[in-house]
Amino acid sequence: MCNRSVFVGGCCVALLAAGGVLQAASMSGADKAFMNAAARIEMTEAHQGQMAQNQASRADVKDLGKSIAQDYRQSYDQLFGLAAKTGVTIPRGIDAARNPAIAHLKSMQDVRFDQSYAKDEIAANRRAIAVFKREADHGQDTDVKAYASHMLPVMQRDLQRAQACLKPSKRA
Repeated sequence: MCNRSVFVGGCCVALLAAGGVLQAASMSGADKAFMNAAARIEMTEAHQGQMAQNQASRADVKDLGKSIAQDYRQSYDQLFGLAAKTGVTIPRGIDAARNPAIAHLKSMQDVRFDQSYAKDEIAANRRAIAVFKREADHGQDTDVKAYASHMLPVMQRDLQRAQACLKPSKRA
């Protein structure tokens, strides 16, 4: 009886895995490319957010970094789950030492870091919003489109917060 249960359980796992592989095979190349780009964006943003918590001098920039790090870690976790469901392989890490966006901020501290981070976040969020909006509007996989649509308001909020960090009235 035990061997039969193990066999049936193994067959179920194999069928689920095959379903994910079949779904990945049927997913458009654009949807797969989006998922890979989204993973890289999210890991880079989370890393830079952590840097802001450690290197920024102003409370609003530190808070922005904390929020961005949390948002993008959660987003990556959702994307990872979606990738597992669809059978798409996404990056599991970034090479922070070779990432130009991270390297640019690495040696900065205090006010120089604050200004540079806020400006970089504005540019990065604008680029990310364009990538996610394109997927939300034109993607083929409904789950991937829903994921992209779900992230847009988060990115727009982060963009507004980064813009506020550059305003003179927000400086502390």
